[in-house]
Amino acid sequence: MKIVEQIKQPIAYEMDLFEQKFLLSMSSKVALLNRITHYIVNRKGKQMRPMFVFLVSKMVSNGEVSERTYRGASVIELIHTATLVHDDVVDDSNRRRGFFSVNALWKNKIAVLIGDFLLSKGLLLSIDNNDFDLLKIISIAVREMSEGELLQIEKARKLDITEEVYYEIIRQKTATLIAACCSLGAASIKPKSEHVEIMRKFGELIGMAFQIKDDLFDYGDAKIGKPTGIDIKEQKMTLPLIYVLNGASKKDKKWLINSIKNHNKDTKRVKEVIAFVKNNGGLDYAVSKMKQFQTEALELLKNYPESEYKKSLKLMVNYVIDRKK
Repeated sequence: MKIVEQIKQPIAYEMDLFEQKFLLSMSSKVALLNRITHYIVNRKGKQMRPMFVFLVSKMVSNGEVSERTYRGASVIELIHTATLVHDDVVDDSNRRRGFFSVNALWKNKIAVLIGDFLLSKGLLLSIDNNDFDLLKIISIAVREMSEGELLQIEKARKLDITEEVYYEIIRQKTATLIAACCSLGAASIKPKSEHVEIMRKFGELIGMAFQIKDDLFDYGDAKIGKPTGIDIKEQKMTLPLIYVLNGASKKDKKWLINSIKNHNKDTKRVKEVIAFVKNNGGLDYAVSKMKQFQTEALELLKNYPESEYKKSLKLMVNYVIDRKK
């Protein structure tokens, strides 16, 4: 059995029901909107975020979920989908998970409006049901994601990212949404309990490990299906590069910064940068940091009784680290 199927097993019924509820939450009276949202839903990913919501909810409550849990999962998926549609416009990307992106098929104007529509649908789903605590969790996540993106853009211009700033960027950009999923799962069933904050921290740690793993793919083999050196070409400062820059001699530092700023489209030069990072311990350092976040996340699960939901969450933490793409 595939690892994702294994993780999903204890919440298979909830995930099936969630699919139906999620489709309903996206419906509109406008035919064009329905056509586009139908296109999006049929090309969905692994749905890790709703899985986090249901697994956490069941772990903290000995197997219970409520209507609020379904709404929380729908809100997070609506907001996440909205951010992906907007990201493709910002990045001028024509592909998403191997298919044409919304902006590639319907142009940027419609893609931006679709993102806005999904965002408002998510907010209204919470407001109409008085889920104000859930709405606060997700609204903070949206604010942080926007700030993280802008902080990264600002720092990419100067290439002056310290390790601390890098962690802040990935915490806001990536970890905050996974943190929101986990705290939503706890808040949906045990509002105002200590579980909400514990699970938020748990999700944040997984998100940090997840992003470092993503950054490591940029230095991997072509076998994973994702071309290497993309981050360097886009002048994104990731942990392996930051670590090597901090320890490099003045001469090497000058060469690295010059390569990233002025020769980032030169394939040969990008390969040289990748080799330099590998040979100077950049990857080993990033892997050790990633494993540190993984260990801290697993530590937070120790106080919960053994259950199939806890087992799946452990599998999820390890999957984040061990995945091949």
